[in-house]
Amino acid sequence: MAKRSSKSIVAAASDSTVHPLFPAATGWDPLGREERRDQSYLRKVKPQNANQKLLMDAIKTHNLVMALGPAGTGKTYLAISAAVEALEEGSVDRIVLSRPALEAGESIGYLPGDMHEKMAPFLRPLYDALTDRMGAKRLRALMADGTIEIAPVGFMRGRTLNNAFVVIDEAQNCTYAQIKMLLTRLGWHSTMVLTGDPDQTDLLDNLSGLADIANRLEAVEGIAVARLTEKDIVRHPLVASMLTVL
Repeated sequence: MAKRSSKSIVAAASDSTVHPLFPAATGWDPLGREERRDQSYLRKVKPQNANQKLLMDAIKTHNLVMALGPAGTGKTYLAISAAVEALEEGSVDRIVLSRPALEAGESIGYLPGDMHEKMAPFLRPLYDALTDRMGAKRLRALMADGTIEIAPVGFMRGRTLNNAFVVIDEAQNCTYAQIKMLLTRLGWHSTMVLTGDPDQTDLLDNLSGLADIANRLEAVEGIAVARLTEKDIVRHPLVASMLTVL
């Protein structure tokens, strides 16, 4: 998948907005209940603010994109949506999704089953986004034949990912060395998107490498760094209000 090289893009926050609590006032509904009542999956994804549009455009024009911002800004969902679209268009042969297997301050103890069953609780957000984009039945079929692969970060070492769309989610829970390892997995005709919120790492202080690497790569030609803010949150508006004081 040939792409043009361009300067890194930093999403501007000045034009972004927070959607009001009552969708009736604007006609916008994040769940689209009426439109999706008879649909098994979401067919089209549109940006809900200026920064989301910048992120979507950056993914289309860059082979490596880093999307940084608070929870609820659509980073992971937009990245997975772009991956599904690339697969549907034939731009890539497979989708590889990864996130660190890290307990968020809780001990869940021993998990039974094989590797996929053990990882399921950590990877559930990725499954949900994929199901929303292509439907559960088709997702199961593509995962069964290996077209879509979901794996923990630790299983990515030593690989070269050609003709693939790679999404690294929750990258704030990766160390500098882990992110460096993940970035060097990028192969020919591939796109990689890293998403994360540097302010919500579950690692010990100064162990997360996301913010440092984003700052270093922001000046590199052909790499886009999109920064979203609380104003871009499309979950319940109280999420944005809470993050400004917590």
